[in-house]
Amino acid sequence: MELPRGMKDFEGAENANIEHVRSHFKKLSGLYGFSFMDPSPIELLSTLETKSGPAIRDEIYYFKDKGDREVALRFDFTMGLTRYAASQKSMKLPAKISAFGGVFRYDEPQKGRYRYFHQWDLEVYGKANLESESEIIEITSRLFDSLLLKDITIDINHRNLVESYINRVFGSTEPQLVADILRAVDKIAKKSKEQILKEFEQKGYETEKIEKILEFSQIRGTVSEVEAAFDTALLESWDDLKALIDSLENRGVSNVRINFGIVRGLDYYSGVVFEVFDKNSTLGALAGGGRYDTLTKAFGRDDLGATGVAGGVERIILTMQEQKIISDKSDDRIAVLYINEEMQKVALSIASLLRLNNIPTDIDLAGRNMKKQMDIATNAKFAIIVGPQELENGNVVLKDMINGTEGTISLEKLTEDPNQFLV
Repeated sequence: MELPRGMKDFEGAENANIEHVRSHFKKLSGLYGFSFMDPSPIELLSTLETKSGPAIRDEIYYFKDKGDREVALRFDFTMGLTRYAASQKSMKLPAKISAFGGVFRYDEPQKGRYRYFHQWDLEVYGKANLESESEIIEITSRLFDSLLLKDITIDINHRNLVESYINRVFGSTEPQLVADILRAVDKIAKKSKEQILKEFEQKGYETEKIEKILEFSQIRGTVSEVEAAFDTALLESWDDLKALIDSLENRGVSNVRINFGIVRGLDYYSGVVFEVFDKNSTLGALAGGGRYDTLTKAFGRDDLGATGVAGGVERIILTMQEQKIISDKSDDRIAVLYINEEMQKVALSIASLLRLNNIPTDIDLAGRNMKKQMDIATNAKFAIIVGPQELENGNVVLKDMINGTEGTISLEKLTEDPNQFLV
């Protein structure tokens, strides 16, 4: 029996790490006043086609239900939350909504993302204003801080800025041309310059102009560095980008950089866009977002602006594991072991005591011998070994399962920090 390609089972340690990210996300989003909700995992196919059209079918799971309705599994939270927000005519604005859970993509499976994976998501609905973007980027930065990922860079850009330069280079504002060239810019992180030039030459675009756009997309740095490298007076929305940087500096967010190569692939982005990278990781963007007022308009709400961000949970976990911030094992647990059947009763009592004090604890229930108990305790950071000799003196053995050091601890101090007894 096998799972469909691109699917996987999430085992104990993986679920613990997902829950770790979830708990940090929920705490922080609550601090910032976001209302947590879980949008439906199934949408009408027509809803998911609202902005992207039938082409989205190549990227999602869709089918007919028993009522012969065309439905699809959610591929992100933005579509469902925007559908919900657009339908709430009396919703108090600005509305700040967060979500966390599983999504489905019919993409080629890759490291850090299967066809079913987890995302965290933050959205702000209301009148378009700079501080909404700034708050979304601020909370994104704080989330990575709370997860102890310290080498994070948030690359920001503005779609109008890039589009205005494309219009200037090609002497055209034709929507299909602009969309094609934006895709060329978006591919630069995934393909070589030569591959992109060849692909777009075959589509009839002049090589010299594509090269000029690709060179432009490599410009990045602080406001002063970008202004020294390029005549920004030629660009629409440059002042908006500078004002956003000022707002973020005022909020104490310093890990941002202007990057003209960030455009985001989805067609519904309409203003500021950004992506989050860890300089120690080769996994690509860990999160991304921006303004998408065109999507709320597509749902019939010309009066409703929207901006948001989403992050890939499994990709973030892999990055944390690479940096040994978290383990792929549940190593914060304690295993209670017993030398013989006579000691089992005491060991069970100790396990109950530890659990009453909110200490994650494992104990063998099957009466296995000591060797087998030790074999199945490999996910624990510490082991408490109950033996008759130590128990006579009111003690048990404490063993560090990572480095093998041992010590003794009295029964009265079982709930204290075990590290102090292994110095």
